[in-house]
Amino acid sequence: MQRVDHPLMSPSLGVHKTLTSFHFGQVGAGPKFYIQASLHAEELPGMLAAYHLRGLLEAAEAAGAIRGEIILVPVANPIGLAQRVDHKAMGRFELDTSENFNRHYPDLMQAITTTVREQLGTDGAVNVRLVRAAIGDFLRAMQPQTELQSLRRTLLTLSHDADRMLDLHCDCEGVMHFYTEEACWPALEPLARLLGSEAILLAKNSGGGPIDECLSGVWWQLANLLAAEGRSVVLPQACCTTTIELRGEGDVAHEWARADARALFAYLELEGAIACAKAPVVPPLKCQPTPLAGSETLKAGSAGVIVFAAQVGDRLQVGDLVAEIIDPIANSVQRVTAGVAGVFYARVRERYALAGAELGKIAGAMPFRTGDLLGA
Repeated sequence: MQRVDHPLMSPSLGVHKTLTSFHFGQVGAGPKFYIQASLHAEELPGMLAAYHLRGLLEAAEAAGAIRGEIILVPVANPIGLAQRVDHKAMGRFELDTSENFNRHYPDLMQAITTTVREQLGTDGAVNVRLVRAAIGDFLRAMQPQTELQSLRRTLLTLSHDADRMLDLHCDCEGVMHFYTEEACWPALEPLARLLGSEAILLAKNSGGGPIDECLSGVWWQLANLLAAEGRSVVLPQACCTTTIELRGEGDVAHEWARADARALFAYLELEGAIACAKAPVVPPLKCQPTPLAGSETLKAGSAGVIVFAAQVGDRLQVGDLVAEIIDPIANSVQRVTAGVAGVFYARVRERYALAGAELGKIAGAMPFRTGDLLGA
């Protein structure tokens, strides 16, 4: 294992943060996997899972079992990890810009199309190398102006040429679920099975520029562009990414983290990054994928105390009671009911709502939303 410390741009005199990555295997020896945790820095289950995964990877490396290149970044956001306001963690948005740490990554397809368009031909492997080289050149040419920009550039530099990129997050309160682009789903289905995901949200460019779609989107978007131009270019989906939501913010426990680490390790074995005497047993899916555009975000129509009637993981039907909003001044009760049928996969941790506040999400099977599909 090799530890690499990546200094970020200093935001102020006397302040300097560092991103640390752990590297296993050999560059170019086999498939490359990039795994990072806690880009939203208050989401800690992934950080603990990465701790346990590191131990498994160290043992595999000592046994000579690693067949590819694996990069593990257990603390992907040292900026957000240090942010506190009135003793409360503020790891989702950078306080200086109010930007979400997992939004506003560059449009790599637009950045490299002019460079590679005329070079691509019918050899898929050659095309993959050309596109990855162009992305690498683009990232090296970037000149970050802020600490946040330097973090984004560093994460992309580590991950841009990965075959698989796994981004470990969690919700406020939730069941195991994950988001991925439609083009990535076939390659990631075994991972959903191994993790026991209870909701799988698929999208084609969900909007907002998250890091996972920045990396995977360049491939299918470029392929679609060239096909629309009538070009006979072979361009595989060379990078498949997913945002894995490891339950809720409070679900930080060794039992869960060990199980999650074993599932991630089994996926690495299944994909040939780690040698194994016997292929891991892949269980059946716990749910069928649903479109992210079919996910209903429930909101409070008025302010009040939130009393949930539904628990995360419940399978709801249209009209089922999800929560009540209690106004003790007006002595009123607002019922919040399901507008779609599906799994109630996430809800807020707070128990007081302002008018219009988000309460939870249901994974419906029929798309009905358009525009940016991700929250702030």
